[in-house]
Amino acid sequence: METLSKVFEDKYNKNVKDCTNEEIYHGLLSWTKEQLKGRGYQEGKKKIYYISAEFLIGKLLSNNLINLGVYDEVAKYLKENGKELSMIEEIEPEPSLGNGGLGRLAACFLDSIATLGLPGEGIGLNYHLGLFKQEFKDHLQFETPNPWIQPESWLTDAGVSYYVPFKGFMLKSTLYDIDVAGYENKAIKLRLFDIDIADESIVGEGISFDKRDLLHNLTLFLYPDDSDDAGRKLRIYQQYFMVSNAAQMILDEATAKGCNLHDLADYAVIQINDTHPSMVIPELIRLLTERGIEFEEACEIVSHVCAYTNHTILAEALEKWPISYLEEVVPHLMPIIRKLDERIKAKYPQENLAIIDKNDLVHMAHMDIHYGFSINGVASLHTDILKETELHQFYEIYPEKFNNKTNGITFRRWLLHCNHPLTEYITSMIGDGFRKDSFELDKMLGFKGNQDVLANILKIKQDAKKRCAEFIKANTGEEINTHSVYDIQIKRLHEYKRQQLNALYIIDRYLKIKAGEKPQRPVTFIFGAKAAPAYVIAKDIIHLLLCLQELINNDPEVSPYMKVVMVENYNVSAAEKLIPACDISEQISLASKEASGTGNMKFMLNGAVTLGTMDGANVEISQLVGKDNIYIFGESSEQVIEHYEKADYCSRDFYEKDERIRRAVDFIVGNDLLSIGSEEHLRRLHHEIVSKDWFMTLLDFEDYAKVKDQALSDYEDRTAWAEKMLVNIGKAGYFSSDRTIEEYNRDIWHLTPEK
Repeated sequence: METLSKVFEDKYNKNVKDCTNEEIYHGLLSWTKEQLKGRGYQEGKKKIYYISAEFLIGKLLSNNLINLGVYDEVAKYLKENGKELSMIEEIEPEPSLGNGGLGRLAACFLDSIATLGLPGEGIGLNYHLGLFKQEFKDHLQFETPNPWIQPESWLTDAGVSYYVPFKGFMLKSTLYDIDVAGYENKAIKLRLFDIDIADESIVGEGISFDKRDLLHNLTLFLYPDDSDDAGRKLRIYQQYFMVSNAAQMILDEATAKGCNLHDLADYAVIQINDTHPSMVIPELIRLLTERGIEFEEACEIVSHVCAYTNHTILAEALEKWPISYLEEVVPHLMPIIRKLDERIKAKYPQENLAIIDKNDLVHMAHMDIHYGFSINGVASLHTDILKETELHQFYEIYPEKFNNKTNGITFRRWLLHCNHPLTEYITSMIGDGFRKDSFELDKMLGFKGNQDVLANILKIKQDAKKRCAEFIKANTGEEINTHSVYDIQIKRLHEYKRQQLNALYIIDRYLKIKAGEKPQRPVTFIFGAKAAPAYVIAKDIIHLLLCLQELINNDPEVSPYMKVVMVENYNVSAAEKLIPACDISEQISLASKEASGTGNMKFMLNGAVTLGTMDGANVEISQLVGKDNIYIFGESSEQVIEHYEKADYCSRDFYEKDERIRRAVDFIVGNDLLSIGSEEHLRRLHHEIVSKDWFMTLLDFEDYAKVKDQALSDYEDRTAWAEKMLVNIGKAGYFSSDRTIEEYNRDIWHLTPEK
């Protein structure tokens, strides 16, 4: 650690023991960046460019130290000097570059690309204020800016700029890089484009700002409010700024390596992560034709370079932009998009295959499918649904393009970093091979029935619950019983993820306790979620949960048996505290609606047991762990799809016929909650559930309550529960993002790893 000591002497003219935690953090930041730079970067003739609107990378210090192989050494060095690395970690601001699973997946993928030695880069935007910082006031979500960029940060000015043309003006970009460390390997770069004239001071109350002031707002927020025309157009400006910069950089890098543009596919493969980067297709064609390539050949070249990952089964989430918007923002792309559409219509005249439909909407996913060489889903069930229903018309004409790549997570962050005690125990049992080959976790299954091992796993979980309780106390002010069952649902707030189903169960349980039915063991229901600023019903669900927290936790008759906690401003750092402590992992989306999920994998890896529908990657988890080690409820995806096709689900029927359901639903607008919350929010949510319930909450309520009660009952046999934990940990190896990236490379990218 001599070089590290020198950093503090040179930077502060002090010994490390005399430095403040802030000084130590900034010293470690500088030192770690130098270590990464010294490792060098993955190189190769052909490179993967992973373009994504989001990269939810989380705090980087500890993750980088782990991947550099020096975490323990640095922690020991600090401890010898009276400092704790865990305290230093708290100083670091979390980069505001993502929202939910899409961005977290992209972050995991970069980690795995680097770890596997593949030449690649992530490309996105350098959002100054992120999605938003969530604050709770009066039991409501409020949004405020979430600044994270400091004078000293992980960002490095790359010294690269491009000019991006819009209607009537051009914007000059500046490129910033963040190094992404491979585990015991070289680094790759996350490349983030920005504008130097972005002005955070234009933000007014909350996160309001003039959406038309493009010269100053373009890179301020991720997913600006799209409830009006100005917000929707701003999203198009952002997306085009991202892909135009990306396309220019990709062509420059390829030609610098000897590419003559005709052979671009030998130098570059572009993974379009969801539909946000779709305009890279016409933009690349535009740039190729500007450089002298005929239009038809440019289309052919791009069709061998671009691949598309679909992340949703929700039709409304597949972006469709009005021609009028595109004409106003990027008029130079519209002749190309029209030509692309004409080529398809000449070959396939069916309306549902068109890029431009009869309503003058441009379907971004359709463009990706026609002009990309690969289309993948992100879980086995998801891909099957795409092929059989949602994208069936495309599967019929391009069956060879479709493939599945079940999502994964990086074990470096979601085990090695966030759960040191479990990592060390697993290492003592099976060695450290699982750190690079996750399938070695399967060796843990050899300890089934070993009472000492099971007891140790339970102790590790109990200690994690104590650490989590401290975090919750600091975050929410609530004190929770560490011997209660931790039932956790943390994910984006969306009706299809069905936090409202969990809330109805909580109400039902509350009413039972009030009626004298006291449970065997208390349960702590923990939530973490942000709702999109314009998503009214999602914000109403948050309001309900916060009102339930107030009501239940302050009821002396009920609070000994159950508590509700909603963590404010849920992010990666919070997830790292909550996931190791979880007993029951809530994965309760309506079957057929969740593409994959990755939280389910993180919980499983840390010894939680899944309670879920047969949706997304829950299907593969169930197949791996067996029916005795997961709790499955609800109608199947086939049944749900049939309900939609027949339009035969009516939530009011369930509400009127089932007294238990009616009592729970009506509690939302009963005096107990109305005395705490907003009548407008609670009545609107009640009406939504009774009159619409698009994601069939009431359909699955009875089975959900029954299976959840069974899980809580089974929890009392601690040895049997520990066996379930052991199996889940042992079978989690499949869900490593290293495995996912190996499959992407084998089937789609065809890169040569650096030796």
